[in-house]
Amino acid sequence: MNILFNQKIRLTLGCAALFFVSLSSSHLYTQLKTKQQTQQDQSFTFTQQDNLALLQSQISFVSNNLSDPLTSKVESFFVTQETSDEILKQYPFSSSQNLLAASPSYPVIDEFKKYNFTINGSQVVTPAKLPSSKVNFNQRDLLTVLVNTRKYFQDYASEDPDILRTGMLTTQGVTVPDVLKTLDFMIVVLKEDIANKRATRLQDPKFINSNFRVIKWTAYNPKDKKQKQLRITKYAVFTHSGSRKKTTTFNTPIYSLKDNSNNDKFYTKYTKQDVLSGIFEPGGREFGKVKSLAYLTRIGLEEALMQGTILINFTDGYRGFFNVDRNNGMSYIRGLKATAQKRYWYFREVDAIKGYGYKIDAKISIKPGVTFAGDVLNIGLGKVIVIEHTKGGRKHLQMGVMADTGGAFLPNLYQLDFLAGIFKNQKEFRQNISQLPEYATAYFLVKK
Repeated sequence: MNILFNQKIRLTLGCAALFFVSLSSSHLYTQLKTKQQTQQDQSFTFTQQDNLALLQSQISFVSNNLSDPLTSKVESFFVTQETSDEILKQYPFSSSQNLLAASPSYPVIDEFKKYNFTINGSQVVTPAKLPSSKVNFNQRDLLTVLVNTRKYFQDYASEDPDILRTGMLTTQGVTVPDVLKTLDFMIVVLKEDIANKRATRLQDPKFINSNFRVIKWTAYNPKDKKQKQLRITKYAVFTHSGSRKKTTTFNTPIYSLKDNSNNDKFYTKYTKQDVLSGIFEPGGREFGKVKSLAYLTRIGLEEALMQGTILINFTDGYRGFFNVDRNNGMSYIRGLKATAQKRYWYFREVDAIKGYGYKIDAKISIKPGVTFAGDVLNIGLGKVIVIEHTKGGRKHLQMGVMADTGGAFLPNLYQLDFLAGIFKNQKEFRQNISQLPEYATAYFLVKK
């Protein structure tokens, strides 16, 4: 009896144990699935702490030569396989590991970091090869933008977690270290080629196909599912005359926020129409809250707001660049005419054309002809992009860096804005961009 009783006890306890293990496993599986879904909802980003630790361990490769990309001393060596291997040692993840970590879907977010929709990565970004045509760009200008973009990662990774996002290329296993590796390698190649006064190997599609993963970007436009090529819009810096004081001709102001505006968000209450009604002018209810930088024509203001930067020729002979700093927090409404937009930007004087940056003093100095503006949150800062179009029956390739953004790009997976140059007027601008494509096939370059 005792033996039989003990066997029954053991059987009962065994069944209970199996039930408990099964219940625990089910609970653990549910937790894991929930965690995976949460990670997807967070747009496949690393945690900020992990990314920062990773970036800090990898940011030293070219930092000693970042101050002046055109005059810094260049080591005389050829970028052989050995050199490439030395660069790769800076990065802990192999391409195969990255591909294993890839996820097939990507949740797209808007400028407020809120979920909008999900894309299937294999339908938007796919492996490819560049066609056999010379890649066009100005070597020194591209080097400048590469170096300045790389330096932004070095200097502001802790203050600007948005740059730790890889965006939709996560679906191809691309990581932030891959982006840094690509920038570093291109900087080395360009510096050496410029020092040796030769056409850079980055213009050779064979060199690119051998050394980089080429990833084709098929446009994804929720409102036009038939669009496959990217729309290539163009932006510019326009020169305008202006005055330090309000006149009958120059009667439209651009303002700068004072330092204490970081804490006092009074300016977020006012639309562009409110500002232009005179609330900051003598007699206005907010007079003294901001500093007037210049007075332009209304056309000058609208072009400055649209392009982000303006070169002002003052009536007293001074000229300077002015760049958007902070806006009133109101969204840009696509399709609404410029004068009816409620968003208003406050400006600061700068020393060059400025691109992306989390604050005005941190913005990347950029160059025309080698800079793209795009959806930084969903595509990622620092992506090297080649666009392909056909002209006169021949394929043309143009390389640039995504080092700028804008309100029209959040979210936007079907458009890039190409910085065309500095122009005196719209006529000169239109003549220049008539040589550029309206739509193009786009490729990302990622160092193997």
